[in-house]
Amino acid sequence: MKKKILIIDDDTSLRRVLEYNLQETGYHVIPAASGEEGLLLFAEESPDLVITDMKMPGIDGMQVLKAVKESSPETLVIIITAFGTVDIAVEAMKAGAYDYITKPFNRDELLLTVAKALQFLELAVENRLLKDQISSNADYRTIVGSSRSMQRVFEIVRKVADTEVSVLITGESGTGKELVARSIHQQSGRRNGPFITINCAAIPRDLLESELFGHIKGAFTGAVKDKAGKFQSAVGGTLFLDEVGELPLELQPKLLRALQEKEIEPVGGLKPQKIDVRVVAATNLEVDKALADATFREDLYYRLAVIPIHLPALRERPEDIPLLLRYFCKKHGADKVSFDTETITAISSYKWPGNVRELENLVVRLLIMRNQDEITLNELPDKIRSGSALPIKASIQENIINLPHEGYSLEQLEREVVVESLERNLWNQTAAAKFLRIPRHTLIYRMEKYGILPPEK
Repeated sequence: MKKKILIIDDDTSLRRVLEYNLQETGYHVIPAASGEEGLLLFAEESPDLVITDMKMPGIDGMQVLKAVKESSPETLVIIITAFGTVDIAVEAMKAGAYDYITKPFNRDELLLTVAKALQFLELAVENRLLKDQISSNADYRTIVGSSRSMQRVFEIVRKVADTEVSVLITGESGTGKELVARSIHQQSGRRNGPFITINCAAIPRDLLESELFGHIKGAFTGAVKDKAGKFQSAVGGTLFLDEVGELPLELQPKLLRALQEKEIEPVGGLKPQKIDVRVVAATNLEVDKALADATFREDLYYRLAVIPIHLPALRERPEDIPLLLRYFCKKHGADKVSFDTETITAISSYKWPGNVRELENLVVRLLIMRNQDEITLNELPDKIRSGSALPIKASIQENIINLPHEGYSLEQLEREVVVESLERNLWNQTAAAKFLRIPRHTLIYRMEKYGILPPEK
């Protein structure tokens, strides 16, 4: 995939020379004739590298540098400055510029500086991934993401891991809830203890109590000896309750007692047993709906969700897809395999109902069936390839947006969309969030931001 380089320079001839040399080398170049235009293009294009002249009318190079670093600290900036103003370039380096080149410069100097910057950027991304994936557990290292939403997840994990509080992880199937739970365990003081998992939806209702809390000999037909449950097996470590939202209502008070009192009572037992276990739980259910339908106890929810972590669906973080593709290729022993730009665009446009798990399955299939080391659009399944056929602009025009020629406030447009989605769903926040394809907490944030209240309020 071509690296994107934004060039900002008010000198037309120099800008064209830069553009020509970089395009000839294989880079995707985005030219801008002013600092103002450059910052607009930066927000739209998210380039890998910015090259900006220092002295320009209006927004100058130093202001561009500060704005870029404030918006995206990981983006590298190279400053162009005139001979004899090296002191200004040094000041820019202190403000966060990666490097500088002085005018006049030759083609080789330019290309070498750019190549070094992009190599540094690639190393920085890999280093960040390693830091975010500090664990000897191979499964945990599959948590990959540099998007803001995943960085927030990593930040919460880092802060909560070495505590004893309960954590509830929510998100659709395939988003990596168990991997996050393992991450919390591996970074905690319990890392040397066991990590025990139980899927509450996969065990028959009449056996689940025994699986969780154990039983004593003679407790029921077939109980020929004492058996430890998952809680006893997890002593000194972490118990991961997957699909906890499927826990039968009659067992929920017993789990609540285990969380509150740090003790359990095996089936058929007469004495409670003290336990030293940290509980991390996960569910793909809409928690608000389960609470409203009284299928999940509110007191149990708040005891489990001392720290809630929501994992975004893959369609909500498409910027992570190129990173995931590269990671899965390496994971499955195909380091040299790449995807062309058209293929990455199609994969990123697909909605991924199975999330990261479905994406990995696709990569494995493509690696097995490929004829060469660059995977092209024709090799994708029809459902993914056809998903990119309709241009986004056409889709938008076809649906709702009819903007006036004189312009329109983006904030006002967003507010109207939020209000209309709430009205369509009778002010049910869970349904409105689902309609907008965003988490409920994001909808609530937008309502608070724009002062949107239900009609009765």
